[in-house]
This record gives sequence, C-alpha cells and structure tokens, in this order.
Amino acid sequence: MKQTIETLILQAVDTLKANGDLDINTLPAVTIERSRDAQHGDFATNLALILAKAAKTNPRQLAEKILAALPAHDAVTKVELAGPGFINFFINPAAQYAIINTIHELGRDFGLSTVGAGKKVQVEFVSANPTGPLHVGHGRGAAYGSVVADLLQAAGFDVEREYYVNDAGRQMDILATSVWLRYLEECGEVFVFPSNGYRGDYVRDIAAKIHKNSTNAYHQPIAAVLENIPADEPQGGDKELHIDALIDRAKTLLGLENYRAVFQVGLHDILEDIKADLSEFGVNYQHWFSEQQLVDDGSVEKALNRLRDGGHLYEKDGATWFASSELGDEKDRVVVRENGQYTYFASDIAYHHHKLERGFDQLIDVWGADHHGYIPRVRAAIRALGADDNKLKVLLVQFATLYRGEEKVQMSTRSGEFVTLRQLRNEVGKDAARFFYAMRRSEQHMDFDLKLATSKTNENPVFYVQYAHARVCSVLRQLDEKGFQRNVQLGMDNLTLLSAEHEIALLGTLARYSEALEKAALQHEPHLLINYLRDVAHEFHTYYNAHQFLVEDAPLRDARLNLVCAVKQVLANGLGLLNITTPETM
Repeated sequence: MKQTIETLILQAVDTLKANGDLDINTLPAVTIERSRDAQHGDFATNLALILAKAAKTNPRQLAEKILAALPAHDAVTKVELAGPGFINFFINPAAQYAIINTIHELGRDFGLSTVGAGKKVQVEFVSANPTGPLHVGHGRGAAYGSVVADLLQAAGFDVEREYYVNDAGRQMDILATSVWLRYLEECGEVFVFPSNGYRGDYVRDIAAKIHKNSTNAYHQPIAAVLENIPADEPQGGDKELHIDALIDRAKTLLGLENYRAVFQVGLHDILEDIKADLSEFGVNYQHWFSEQQLVDDGSVEKALNRLRDGGHLYEKDGATWFASSELGDEKDRVVVRENGQYTYFASDIAYHHHKLERGFDQLIDVWGADHHGYIPRVRAAIRALGADDNKLKVLLVQFATLYRGEEKVQMSTRSGEFVTLRQLRNEVGKDAARFFYAMRRSEQHMDFDLKLATSKTNENPVFYVQYAHARVCSVLRQLDEKGFQRNVQLGMDNLTLLSAEHEIALLGTLARYSEALEKAALQHEPHLLINYLRDVAHEFHTYYNAHQFLVEDAPLRDARLNLVCAVKQVLANGLGLLNITTPETM
C-alpha cells in the first residue's frame, strides 16, 4: 500500500511540475509512515514540509497543491491536510484483503525490495584472529553480521560477505610458539609454560598432531630454548618480553622453513575449525581475505607510500608515524615499528585501501564494542588515502553474558578454556542461538538465558514464533484428516468474510512485512524484523485461540485458510532471512 501511495504522490508532483506550480530540480526520497492514530488516517507523508524551502513556498500551501493534484484511486477513500503540512491517507478497508493475494502470488519473494538498486556493499564480520576456537562473544557478531548481510541482499543490494583473516603479526607468532612449546612437551621436555601463551586444549591437540606426523623433527632441548630468556611475570619478570624472546628463539632454533611449517599447521587447523563452526551456525562467506597476502604482495607498502606521498607520514624515534591527529584521530599512530615491522594498523590501512579499490559503494565493518576507539583512526586513513570516509559504516556489537536461569555462567577459566560457540550451539541449538543473538540492538549488552532458550514454552521467543508456523501446518494436516477439500480460489473470492477483529488485526500486521524488512535492512537492525515476527506470532496465536478455522461453511473456511497460509508464508520468509528453521511439528 505504501508503494501505491508513493506512486500517487509522484504523479501529483509531476502534474504540478508540468503545470508550472512546482519549480524544483530534484525530489528527495518520499517518506510515508503509518499513522499512530487512526483518526489521522492509515498513512501520512511530510513531503510538503521537506519540499517547501526548495519550492520557496509555505509548506501548508504546497500540501494543498499536492493534495489537489493527487489522482483518484480505489484503495484510497479520503485524503486530508493536517497540521503545518502533513498529508494523511485513509485506506479503503476492502483494500487490506489484497495482501493475501499478494503473499499467495509472490510466495518466497514476498517482501523483497529493490531499494538497494544493486549498489555494491561489502559486509566484513567476525574476523576473529585464527588463534583459537570461536567463543560466545564471536557468536553474536556472527549472527548479527550474517543477518545484516542477508537483509541488505533482500533489500536489493549486491552484497559480499568477507572474513578478514589476521594471519600475520605477533598474535600468530604467539600461537605458533605456543604450539611448538606444547610439541616439546610431547617430546618429553618439562618446563613452565609461558603465562601469556595460548593455553587451551586445542593447542595441545595441534601439537600432538605435529608430533605424531613428524615425531622429533622439530625437537630442541628445553635448556637451549630457555637459555638467557627473560623471566616470566610469575617469576618477577615481564611476560611480554618473555614471550617475545621465546618467539625469537623458536625462529632461530627451528629455522625459517621449520618455523613456518609449525606456524602453518596451527593456522590451518584453527582456520578450518572456524570455517566449519561458522558454516554449522549458518554463516558463510564469499571471500576469506588474508592479512599476510597484503604483506606478501606489497599492498601494505603501497598504501603507506600513498600516505607518504600525501605528506601524512613522518619519522620519529626510529619509527614511522601516521599523522592521524590532523584528520580527526585523538593522536598520531605508529605504522612501522623501530625494528622495521608493520603494525596491525598498517595492515588495516592497506586492507581498507584494498576494499576501496575493489569498487564497493559501501563498506560495513562489524566490530566488537571494545574497538569503538579504533574508528577515528581508520576514518582518518581513508581520508588520507583520498577516499570518502562516509563509505565506511562501522557497526558495533556488545558482548553477551551467559546465564542459566538466575545463575551466571563462567565464561572462561585460568587454564585458557572458554565457552565456545560450538558448545553454545550444541546446548541450545542453532535456531535459538541466532534468534537470541539478533533480538537486541547490537550495541546493547545482552544477557543470554540458556534455560529460557531451551524451554518449550511461550516465554521462549524463538519457540513462540516457530510454534505459530507449526500450528498452521497442524491446521492443514487436520484439514485432510477431517476430509475437507481446500479451494484456494473460493477463499480468495470470499476474503471479505474475514471481518472479525482478530482477522482485521492480522491482515494489518501482514501488510507491514515489507516495511519491517526494508527498515531492518536500511537501519542495520535485525531486531526490528524479529520484533515484527513476534507481532505476527502473537496476532496469530490470539486468532487461533479465539476462532475455529475448519468450519462447515466452505467459503469462510477457505478464506481463513488463505489467511493462515499467508501467515505461514510470512513467518517462513522472515525466519528464512534469519537463517532459522520453520518446523512443521513441535
């Protein structure tokens, strides 16, 4: 219906322009909102207020001209002028039944939009360092990012999903060294494991695999490994100096080839685990982009040279600095350390430069909320590279706290173990995990109740929505059991029989699906779609409890069946965008 009203408004504007009553060069996007008060009609537009300045006229007078130029339409019974220049539209009640026909005809395509106009958007999300399994914190970013991407695609954008693999830099060296040290334990060496090494059991598993396949090929006596190594923090030393010295010793004793072999096994095994974990969670990517590639192919140096040519780099204390404070950052940033190594930020500059060169109209980065302070420096880099930093949209995701009823779940232990995404999924299921992760604003902290997520009650929101779909399926099974024959066309011919209060409310809710989807997509807020689906489920359950569907009156029965099948389709479409299943029995 909004599209019909928009068409009428655009026709009125064209008429005014053709008659010389409206002199404007460009027309802004027409905003049409549902009225909050039925006394003000069903829909309203503020176009006259927006256009008044450009048209050099009073907004109310312009609204009167638009109203007078509006063509008649059977779906619109009345149009009114309100306030300083709002135009209110009253919809013919009979027009509301058309939504059932529309849903029936479009099926899975119902609600899809072309508002994105094919613009190229890249959504980069999760991008956790491949130094261990994904944990429950990564899960929220995974669910949120994947749904944002799917919503944008449903809204007509050309979407690419990307995972940025941080396979270069210090953290990966710490992982490789941790694996090697655990390997030395497999060889029988005894020592105190570094306090800030990677301590999870997965490191032991990788080390055991290397030992099994290569026996003692990488073995070195622990005395040689620890000779002149600075003390660790528990022994009164510096844990950072300790692990960095161990990294250097690993590279020296193993040699480049053997060190890279250990490094690659750790990277490969963890990355393959991450890929499998995400795929099982309903998250897939078109592209896995390697940070190491940026170093190897010269992209980092290329980006830094561009900044240097623009006068944005300078030397200080043996390091190379990016003058980001001149472009909105709180202070300047090191891009090349004294030892000649690139910083993580240098790689990030090159990565965003690479993204821009790939021709995306918009870059969407989904980051943890703790990276909020990182945004200004990336924006500064984009500006320094000569690009429009408005192309970058950073969406922040807060952490999730696990509860089991009233009891808070311990997220990690001193041994380095933590609650993984796989463990969460195994306990509550993919559907509940994705639904719960996405049903709050991403920037809001969320409490994830494991007990609620696994309950088979109406208090569990994902159960409540899925149960509505299953109930419709149950009605259709009962139709066969009772020996009734459904006549879809007879139902379509008698939709006006759907006059009960619950039916009218349900029709109005179904008609909002396209708006809810588009709004959720454009605002990058999946919870808006979830809220909508919960509304549909509520309206349906209320209707189900108040009325019999399989009545003897065939025209009424088939009209009601067409209505509940429309509910089933909308629930399937919406849950499908969330990558959540639609069970037929529960």
